[in-house]
Amino acid sequence: MTSGSATTSAGIPPSLRMVAGLTLAFANFMVILDLTIANVSIPHIAGSLGITLEQGAWVITSYAIAEAICVPLTAWIAFRFGSVRTFLFSMMGFGFFSLLCGLSVSIEMLVLCRIGQGIFGAFLMPMSQTLLLRVFPPEQQNIGMGMWAMTLLLGPALGPIIGGWLTDNWSWHWIFLINVPVALLAIIGGIALLRPIETERRVLPIDYVGLGLLVIWVGCLQIILDIGRNHDWFGDPMIVVLAITSAIAFLIFVIWELTEDHPVVDLRVLRHRGLSVSLVVLAISFGAYFAGFVIVPQWQQAWLGYTATQAGFSSSFTAIAGLLTAPIVVMLMPRIDPRLLVSAGIVWLAVMALTRTFWTTDSDFWTLTAPQFVQGLGMTFFMLPIINLTLNTVEEHEVASAAGLQSFMRTIATAFATSVSLTYWGDTQRAARNDIVGALDPAVGDPIAGLGFSTEAALRMLNNMVEAEATTLSVLHTFWTTSAILLIAAALIWLSPRPKRSGGMSMGH
Repeated sequence: MTSGSATTSAGIPPSLRMVAGLTLAFANFMVILDLTIANVSIPHIAGSLGITLEQGAWVITSYAIAEAICVPLTAWIAFRFGSVRTFLFSMMGFGFFSLLCGLSVSIEMLVLCRIGQGIFGAFLMPMSQTLLLRVFPPEQQNIGMGMWAMTLLLGPALGPIIGGWLTDNWSWHWIFLINVPVALLAIIGGIALLRPIETERRVLPIDYVGLGLLVIWVGCLQIILDIGRNHDWFGDPMIVVLAITSAIAFLIFVIWELTEDHPVVDLRVLRHRGLSVSLVVLAISFGAYFAGFVIVPQWQQAWLGYTATQAGFSSSFTAIAGLLTAPIVVMLMPRIDPRLLVSAGIVWLAVMALTRTFWTTDSDFWTLTAPQFVQGLGMTFFMLPIINLTLNTVEEHEVASAAGLQSFMRTIATAFATSVSLTYWGDTQRAARNDIVGALDPAVGDPIAGLGFSTEAALRMLNNMVEAEATTLSVLHTFWTTSAILLIAAALIWLSPRPKRSGGMSMGH
């Protein structure tokens, strides 16, 4: 949604533009931060609420799915109520549900409040971008977009660190409560500074049927992904019913959206081969990358003795490294075929996944962290050009729709990767454990017992060693699989035609 971006910001005095821009940038940063701030805290949340790590993953996926469903509605909401009003109301809602998340006493309450966060956060991301373009005049809009782009990179980088530090030194509740004062400041700043750039209100029809179908098929799919591993997948009649419902709703959704005059998601833009191929590659690659982002911190805390802060610090190196190469990528994009940059970036991620298959239970902090830093150096070669590629392969009037689909695919990939990777991790861990147990000589426990331990204590120690090694082997299996998926994606991008337009990164959302 980029309408009005060329409008001058005559209503905001030049001396206050930077303050207004920072207000919007911090709002977007807060939303991006919440995508990853909970990752390293899942073990603490699970322990506090008496749930499993798999159930704790709902804290991540519920937020992502709610956001994915609501992002396509942003344009209609902003046209109906005005961009500034939409931003302020969304910030109020986000702050309110953040408070409730921090006060949650059960997983059910926490997941419901995370859904509320996702709904309002979905509107904040594109609204902050659109209003940043209106804050600065055309000749200074690169400043606004630079601020917005920095939040995309810094949010994932600082999320694990801030989340880990708050969890270790305060409690996991504070990873949500910290949003409240930031939201209050953004609301006060928005009311004081942004009203002069409010957009006109227009009543537009909304595709209720399409929205309902979207909620049904995405919601059923996510429920399958989250509970399937605990319900024998398609051996459970409920899973079968959900799968059939999701498939039917999806087919009707596609047909309806292609024939609706005002679709909630404009699927007609997928006729552009460059866009459709890029979206598939984006979803596959980002999902494969995010799988490791979810599993590694949990493995480090559950089996290697890391604190949440240490696990967050280790994970943050990927995004921090991306900040170093981002200016280089922006400089190269107008000069080099973006497909080459995307393919090279994905291959880079695949190679870094392979290097992590040499990890062991005894690997030290820097052995685990160095590959994540090197991976980050190549992350921008994948992310920035593919964003540019998706938006530069459609007509000018279709950029907003293409950007909406891009955001939708990215969030769906995040939720899908979280659920599938945890399932695969658990399945391969059980298989690895069975293989180790089958190869063990029962007499191996005798030397341990001979050190002064009881037979029961010796068996318990041996069991812990087997569990730790099996879990590590399952992590390595996960990286073998993600590296293969990434290499396939690196080849798929070449099915996309070279875009006719080139240049710097388009910042539509």
